[in-house]
Amino acid sequence: MNHTQPEHQSEEIPQSLPNEPVKDEAEAEADKAMDAMSNEDQARDIQALSAKVTEWEDKFTRLYSEFDNYRRRTAREKLDATKFAGEDFMKAVLPVLDDFERGLRSMETLQDTAALKEGVNLIFQKFRSILAQKGLEEMSSMHQVFDPELHEAITQVPAQAEEMKGKVIDEVEKGYALNGKVIRYAKVVVGS
Repeated sequence: MNHTQPEHQSEEIPQSLPNEPVKDEAEAEADKAMDAMSNEDQARDIQALSAKVTEWEDKFTRLYSEFDNYRRRTAREKLDATKFAGEDFMKAVLPVLDDFERGLRSMETLQDTAALKEGVNLIFQKFRSILAQKGLEEMSSMHQVFDPELHEAITQVPAQAEEMKGKVIDEVEKGYALNGKVIRYAKVVVGS
């Protein structure tokens, strides 16, 4: 065996890798200063981000509070609107109530029934006018073809004429619509 180095002799391991330059103390200090600067930069970034998070939390809390106040206010307004929905109608009907009160007072001393009839008729016309202004429509049913969308048949009777079969012969109770929607079906007698 021809070896140039004995087997027991160990090779010396270099302190640095061949491609890595050896750093002197000045370079090590510069690296530490760079690390310190980057730590300062990181601290500033963390502080800036923390401030941003605090700002967004504040905005979120304010927005949530505004929305909660809005929700409560609209719920209260909706409740008030439901509670006082008939206020306009009641204000419109009050003059009719006043007229009835005046009529009742005058009936105590009234001798002429014709004047009483005329007064009641005037009050009735005024009341009907107010209801029409509020969208109430009287439905005409007499001699119309029976329509289950408009009429409620309470009975059927034999028709006296062939053309009256399936038509309304008598109206027991008038039907009404409010702004086009049927709110009370007319109770009618239908010819069969």
